[in-house]
Amino acid sequence: MSDTQTKNRRFLKELSDGDSVEEVYLLAEKQLRANRNADLYLLATLRDKTGVMSGLMWNVIEQDMNYINTGDFVKIRGKVQSYQGSLQMILTRIEKVDESTVDPAEFQQSSTVETDKLLNDVREKLLGISHPGLRSVMECFLVDQTLMDTFAMSPAGIKAHHAYQGGLLEHVASMMEAATRISDLYEDLDLDLLLAGCFLHDLGKVKELSAETSLSYTDEGQLIGHMTIGVEILNEKIAEADRLSGEPLDPEIGLRLKHMIISHHGSYEFGSSRLPMTIEAIALHYIDNLDAKMHEFSRTIKDDPDGQSKWTPFIPRLDRKLYKGE
Repeated sequence: MSDTQTKNRRFLKELSDGDSVEEVYLLAEKQLRANRNADLYLLATLRDKTGVMSGLMWNVIEQDMNYINTGDFVKIRGKVQSYQGSLQMILTRIEKVDESTVDPAEFQQSSTVETDKLLNDVREKLLGISHPGLRSVMECFLVDQTLMDTFAMSPAGIKAHHAYQGGLLEHVASMMEAATRISDLYEDLDLDLLLAGCFLHDLGKVKELSAETSLSYTDEGQLIGHMTIGVEILNEKIAEADRLSGEPLDPEIGLRLKHMIISHHGSYEFGSSRLPMTIEAIALHYIDNLDAKMHEFSRTIKDDPDGQSKWTPFIPRLDRKLYKGE
């Protein structure tokens, strides 16, 4: 893409009520719905690197919409309007464009923190683990360059917190820092185990999620899920560390690590196979939840395209609006 095209691009964050728009965006989500008269309309989520905006196209024909799918780059024509305190786009045209004609970097949100710094922070904390057997297992992860490269580029989610390339690394680094800072407050907390748990809890997402264009679940992710995948990867590294060191890892440490992975969602209704039953597991759950919620609130406020409103639109997954202030 030429410098002129990039310079003239109309990013979602720059749009205001009443703007007419003809631009290319990533179709992050596509839904066909019926109104009270059974007429179909398109509800689209449009994305670029500056944020997201809902798009509505009335009176569509299902066959015409079969040619566009989630993950496509689409050229739209429409007008921005304010509705119930938030901006949306009323579309009059939408068509798929060849992905070779666009710059993917203009459509992918990414971490705002330098990757090398985050990786170094994670590495230092894992290599600082005092328990020899546990440190040996963590070293087997760190020397797996393919795994670590994928880890550094993976998202932590699809829609909610850290839902962008590099989000998983940012989430894990933040959690490990939080764990380190609170460890002095709780004398019964094993910081070595907790740091390892922070690193491992979502590691299965390197195989569960894909971020090639739009964020999506892999077949393995859909069928097995990141917690099971994470335990499988951990088993491989424990076996590898046992072979290299000649000293098997204490079985109880292995159990505690696996328990943290499968219980970190905190409750059965949110997908945990087990409830947290150790001090480190319950600490991991709350650190994970705190970091996820803080990031989701902050990012939602920053990405809201309506700079004139003191409130974000209603967010169904949070069941509330967020107050941005003046």
